Amino acid sequence: MAIIGNIVKGFIEARDSLSLDRNPLEEQKKELQNLLSQAKDTQFGKHYDFEGILSSNDVAKTFAQSVPYFVYKKISKEWWNKTIEGEPDVAWPGHPDFFALSSGTTGKKSKRIPVTKDMLKSIKKAGIKQIYALSNFDLPAEFFEKEIMMLGSSTDLEEHNGRKEGEISGISASHIPFWFKKYYKPGDEIAQIDDWDHRVLQIAKEAKNWDIGALSGIPSWMELMLKKVIEYHKLEHIHEIWPNLQVYTSGGVAFDPYEKSFNALLGKPIQIIDTYLASEGFLAFQDRADTTAMRLITDNGIYFEFVPFKPEYINQDGSLTDDAPSLTLDQVEEGEDYVLIISTVAGAWRYIIGDTIEFINVKRAEIKITGRTKFFLNTVGSQLSVNKLNDAVKHLEEELDVKIPEYTLCAKRFDDGFYHTWYLGSDSVVDSDKTAKVLDDYLKSANKNYKVARSKALEGIKIHFVPQNIFAEWSGANKKKGGQVKMERVMGEEKFAEWEDFVSEKTG
Repeated sequence: MAIIGNIVKGFIEARDSLSLDRNPLEEQKKELQNLLSQAKDTQFGKHYDFEGILSSNDVAKTFAQSVPYFVYKKISKEWWNKTIEGEPDVAWPGHPDFFALSSGTTGKKSKRIPVTKDMLKSIKKAGIKQIYALSNFDLPAEFFEKEIMMLGSSTDLEEHNGRKEGEISGISASHIPFWFKKYYKPGDEIAQIDDWDHRVLQIAKEAKNWDIGALSGIPSWMELMLKKVIEYHKLEHIHEIWPNLQVYTSGGVAFDPYEKSFNALLGKPIQIIDTYLASEGFLAFQDRADTTAMRLITDNGIYFEFVPFKPEYINQDGSLTDDAPSLTLDQVEEGEDYVLIISTVAGAWRYIIGDTIEFINVKRAEIKITGRTKFFLNTVGSQLSVNKLNDAVKHLEEELDVKIPEYTLCAKRFDDGFYHTWYLGSDSVVDSDKTAKVLDDYLKSANKNYKVARSKALEGIKIHFVPQNIFAEWSGANKKKGGQVKMERVMGEEKFAEWEDFVSEKTG
């Protein structure tokens, strides 16, 4: 009998029952008040008169009218660069303890995003909330005695101008509470290995010594790690070495494209739980089993705003037009796509994180990530967001009985016009012409804007299949393997030319 597991499970169920009466709208009003109050004496707070905003009749409305939208380039140039150079009290009181490095899904150059003590507390608090929510997933008591594999970036943080920096998953893992270390794998020594391939090899070597009950990490890198363990030990599936694996907490990207290829690595079904941990904070997590949506964490140092995801509000670089309207939690509607805006305890103000979301349940503040503002394919009026592209790839998997966990595409100009040129990552042999027809037919039936575009400037679809590992190699060559690195789903023509050269070099 799992005595300790029963005790832990009972404690979690008791704690979670105390937080049933939530009011996300009131929590958000309080968070905005707290953020403005704490930052009113910073350079940013004085410049935008946070004191005056706090004394207004409608704080949320005045805040939105007084403070502009910020993308990373703008807030970094005007404010965060001062923080990086060592100035105190710039956009948040004091100095940040860390900087999260993030290349996101575009470009080789890393962004430096401040991570304050308050943000670390927020991330830790969100993690604890997620643990409490496990009581909603009907997991056996034995699960709470198993180990958890957290696959992120290296915890061996670099020193830069007196501050430590690394990816947010590495920063978070380097601050794991002492009581959790007993359950945490791969453990401090392996987690500090900077080279991804070497780290995964060490995980594979040690895998037989661990009793893993849960996995946590980005799907693409988690798949590669599981494949390495399976290959190293000559297994049929991962449950042969980790028979008690029951949960996978995915994060950062939609899990749908990876579902078929991920499940192929398992010996039995497991519970998938989505999370939303970004370099800027821990934003949401799935807290119940009867939905795949995630609950925004509305009482934890982050204030959310939502801009309708419409072409007229989105600039080519993913930023927003000055007249783009922002909505609060009481103004959004279910089934609509929104650009997510955040203000945080790390000094991000009205910050365009770059993701688009859809509300599945407004009352519960439950969302799904639907894509990226820069991955909105509208070159020839097709208006395809990433969630629609994901749906199309899932349709291909079902129709052609093939696994396609990775893809990228571009609206590429040819002599006779534009074609949506797709590269699909799969280790199966599939007919490209047949795939193009199935994909084109699906998109025409599922998206009226695409159908209209196909009758005008969009000539059709071109399909290229490449081995799945090409995508990981591309990420390794352009950024860094593992951690929070995500594949670009949609590229501009210049970047796409680099991608095609890379593929030609690797496959030629």
